[in-house]
Amino acid sequence: MLKHRGFPGRLAGTDFQFVIRRASAAGATRLVARERYRDRSPADRRADLAFMAALWDHFGEEPFERGNLDAGRLSWLFGREVVPAGPEFDAESYEALLRIDLARARAAFPDIFATGD
Repeated sequence: MLKHRGFPGRLAGTDFQFVIRRASAAGATRLVARERYRDRSPADRRADLAFMAALWDHFGEEPFERGNLDAGRLSWLFGREVVPAGPEFDAESYEALLRIDLARARAAFPDIFATGD
């Protein structure tokens, strides 16, 4: 499992985890697209925003390996702002390649992309 050095471990001051410490012996948790409802708490929304900002700062438009990124946190963005980078995608693999769908990410998180990155 690739460890993304320099990637924030969690949202500061909260228990919202962004990375995991070690690979599970049972294998990677499956990525699934979770529905983000309008009534989500402000803390959940901040965690989504901070995680998306960290992904953008760390990877930009380049494809990236899932590695030690938390499956639960990724699943809130998966299928919308974060999509498979190719047709050979395995949702239960630490080596799965992902990428940011820039158009959808800009629409969902305009504050991150306000500078025209």
